[in-house]
Amino acid sequence: MDAYSEAVMDAADRVSPSVVRVTTVARSKNRTVGGGSGLIYTEYGHIITNSHVVHGAERIEVTLNTGEEYRATVVGDDPHTDISVLKIEPQHELRTPEFADSSRVRVGQLALAIGNPFGFQFTVTAGVVSATGRSLRTMTGRLVDGVIQTDAALNPGNSGGPLVDFRGRVLGINTALIRPAQGLCFAIPSNTVREVADKLIEDGKIRRAHLGVACQNMVLKPERVEKLKLNSDKGVMVASVSDGPAGDAGVIRGDIIIALDGEAVETVDDLHRILNEERIGMECDLDIIRGYEIVKIPVKPSELE
Repeated sequence: MDAYSEAVMDAADRVSPSVVRVTTVARSKNRTVGGGSGLIYTEYGHIITNSHVVHGAERIEVTLNTGEEYRATVVGDDPHTDISVLKIEPQHELRTPEFADSSRVRVGQLALAIGNPFGFQFTVTAGVVSATGRSLRTMTGRLVDGVIQTDAALNPGNSGGPLVDFRGRVLGINTALIRPAQGLCFAIPSNTVREVADKLIEDGKIRRAHLGVACQNMVLKPERVEKLKLNSDKGVMVASVSDGPAGDAGVIRGDIIIALDGEAVETVDDLHRILNEERIGMECDLDIIRGYEIVKIPVKPSELE
């Protein structure tokens, strides 16, 4: 048997005991049955899966590769990164996988996707890492950075399962495929997965800051860029202001945000990235363009509910 086949089989053998099937019953008149895959995170029964797999589920069941079935509860859910953590009460310690450092993933390296496509339990597909550093927009509209692109085949039901290397180490959690395209599949990087999962287990949620504004990207006219001596012709225009920190500080519709606390804001995604947990309750300077002037407004971002 060739070395490639040996590597695939060894990796699959190492990680398969940590892969589970997730079955859900949705809250609807027809009680729709769905589901996907998951990955054992702690020996005490914490399971990582995709938020979109379990979001809105009335009942969640987890099936181990031994055939054992457990009722699961949601410990924490973060649709912004498409990561959710479930909890089961196993009768014995569970086998957990090894995680790789996703910042060291290389284009061209072997990648295996393991999951339960179409309800078929513990299916393995093989490919390579096609690209790294991709950005993927989740169902909430936020971007996840550092996403891994692979050509390892994913199908409905693979969501929430692991993408692993030839040693069986977890590179990421498979999350999506672009249906019109051929072979474009994506995984949330393992470093992001672990950070989010740890916080969900500890706090039940991910804390983020917000300003209370709805914004849209815009390109500034050359004469305004020249007059204000700006380094960029991009900014974020305030489309509406709700009750919140920005409105309280005097931000109005039509203002153009170009920086927050000294960090340039060229897109709405920049603003989302800067408004992390550390900004909650911290006084920041919001640089905006109003007319042909740059105005600096002190603002204290609050926690996003």
